[in-house]
Amino acid sequence: MTAIILGVLSAAAAVFGAVYVRDALKHEAGWSAKAWPALLGIGFVTNFFDTLGVGSFAPTTALYKFGRLVEDRLIPGTMNVGHTLPVVVQALFFITAVRVEALTLVVLMLASLAGAVFGAGIVARLSVRRIRIGMGIALIAVAAGMAAGQLGLIPAGGEAVGLEGWRLPLAAAVIAVLGALSTIGIGFYAPTMALVYALGLSPRVAFPIMMGACAFLMTGAGARFIREGAYDRKAALGLTVLGIPAVFLAATVVKSLPLAALKWVVVAVILYASLAMFRSARRGDGRRPDSSGGRH
Repeated sequence: MTAIILGVLSAAAAVFGAVYVRDALKHEAGWSAKAWPALLGIGFVTNFFDTLGVGSFAPTTALYKFGRLVEDRLIPGTMNVGHTLPVVVQALFFITAVRVEALTLVVLMLASLAGAVFGAGIVARLSVRRIRIGMGIALIAVAAGMAAGQLGLIPAGGEAVGLEGWRLPLAAAVIAVLGALSTIGIGFYAPTMALVYALGLSPRVAFPIMMGACAFLMTGAGARFIREGAYDRKAALGLTVLGIPAVFLAATVVKSLPLAALKWVVVAVILYASLAMFRSARRGDGRRPDSSGGRH
């Protein structure tokens, strides 16, 4: 069953990658004027620490916001498209390395995909102001989840490697909702980790479930954002190009770092970015930023 999961995931990633690259190259003339070094650097750093469990959406949002690199309305789509292939690589690694019951993994991955496809269709059509408010709330939720983990408020988990009985449909329902919410930038990892811990799964099992579910939901959501044209193509490629080698480095060479202090820094940065989103929304600055990320 694991081989089938890996094969389906690899095939989905190949199809997504072909659509993604073709769309990016087709619209190359409309790429933003932002320099490659900043975009590639964000891709490397966020995916490196994502592999180690920090998460990538909230830090990416914060860096885009601080650097004025991507229009606010395009940030959700850019992250969902650009981070997809690096997350697929993470999923292939963790599903292979960590034992998890196949039925649990398949059900939760399919639930996340269904939620993401539904959510992406809504987010792609939202106004700039609503996206800013949604992302401001999302960033606060991510910061709260990270802080709860740092303070030991999230359950420690058990030893199970799969879910049975009522726990599996409950987890699927929650994962579907999280998949939909992830399309506006609400981090998937922290709430998923809290869920699997609360249901008695082993902490190690959280990683293949998180990565596998994210990989499937992002191929679906990313394809929807591509179809809607609701993403910054150059910035997305920046996330992908150095994001994939960053995953390999973190998973095979570094494997672990003393991340406790870094996570508190990330919490502070995320909260600051959240306030910036709310300030932009309150000013009513709904004018579309220009292609370089600035305002008219």
